[in-house]
Order: sequence, then structure tokens, then C-alpha cells
Amino acid sequence: MKRTTILILFLTMSVFGYSQDWFGFNRYKADNELIMASKAYPDVVFMGNSITDNWAYFHPNFFSEHNFCGRGIGGQTSAQMLVRFTADVINLHPKAVVIMAGTNDVAHNDLFVTPDHVIENIVAMCDLAKANGIIPIISSIPPCVEFVWRTEIENAGQTIVNLNKTLKAYAKANDIVYVDYHSAFADEHLAFPKNLSEDGCHPNPDTYFTMEEMVLKAIHEVLNK
Repeated sequence: MKRTTILILFLTMSVFGYSQDWFGFNRYKADNELIMASKAYPDVVFMGNSITDNWAYFHPNFFSEHNFCGRGIGGQTSAQMLVRFTADVINLHPKAVVIMAGTNDVAHNDLFVTPDHVIENIVAMCDLAKANGIIPIISSIPPCVEFVWRTEIENAGQTIVNLNKTLKAYAKANDIVYVDYHSAFADEHLAFPKNLSEDGCHPNPDTYFTMEEMVLKAIHEVLNK
């Protein structure tokens, strides 16, 4: 099965297949219970959508070798991540959490949501993390100008740029490390170049190597303060 097909399947399952579990609580329930029972807590949890989900799928060794834990669910919006943040992050007692959210909000996966509410959801996740002794790291929304599953969405590229500007400013004002994947990958049209992303939204497997270099630098920065 081609990688793009796998990605679209993840998205389709998430958008249309979670009528019984909109929040995604069941996805990692068993794994979370094992972690909590053994108290083998991860150093870092990666909270996100399909971009994070695929990251753990394509590069499992990156997570296992660094004692990281992937908690991405394809298709999820920032609101869904916020709701499961306690179950999939706080209860695992990590030292830090890497938050990547917003792509599916821009795509209107769960109906329309204003950019301000997207920011509020991400800020709320950061507040929850800090209240529980977990260091938040904010990831930019990666570039995308057209969603293959929501082709009717207009001006996605600029909407993402605007959201990222607000996220970066919030991170700076609150002494939170910000990982700027967008600036690293976006071309002059605000798009994800074809050699880095098959569908213009999700990183290719090899693109994650660059992302790993960037996020490891951020993680080392916050854990070695």
C-alpha cells in the first residue's frame, strides 16, 4: 500500500469513524494503562494529529530510543486533543510534551472553528502541562495550501501563517520553546514542497529526519535548563 494511501486512510478513519469515540480515548487506552501500571514513564509525549501519528508509525525507533511516546490521532482538531490531554499526556507523567495542533482546525474537520479558539485550545494544553509540572514545547503548524480531503477550503496557507505568528508570539511571551517547522519547509507559495510531502500536507518519511533534528534540539534545551 502506498504511503499516501495509508495517510488518507488514517484521515478517513478519524473524520468519519470515531462516532463512538469522538475524543479518541480508546486509541491509546491499553498502552497508557501499561505505562501507568509499570511506572515506566516516557521523558516526552508528542501530542498531535496524523502528522504526529504517522511520525511514530514511520520512525518507531526514534521514539523508543529516546524514551518518547507518540500520542497522535489522525484527523483530530485542537479541541479533541485538549479533551484527551489528561489521559494521553498528564497521566503518563512526562518531563515535557511536544504539542502540534491546528492543521485539522484549518481544514474544518470538526466544522468551522475560529483561529482564536484554536490558539485558546493550544494555550489551554500548555497551561495544563505547566500546572502538572510538565514542560510544554509548541510546534508550528507545518505548511499546507490545500487539503486533499477538504479541497474546498480556501486561503489555508495564509491562515496557517497567521496562526503560527500568534503561536510564536505566545511562546516567546511565556518562555516556551517554539519549533518552527513551517519556516524550515514552506516554499515561496507557503506550500509544502513536493519532494518533502506527497500530498502537500503530511511530511514524507524522510522529512521526519529533519524534524527530529529540530525537535531534539528543543527537547534538550528545555530538559537541560
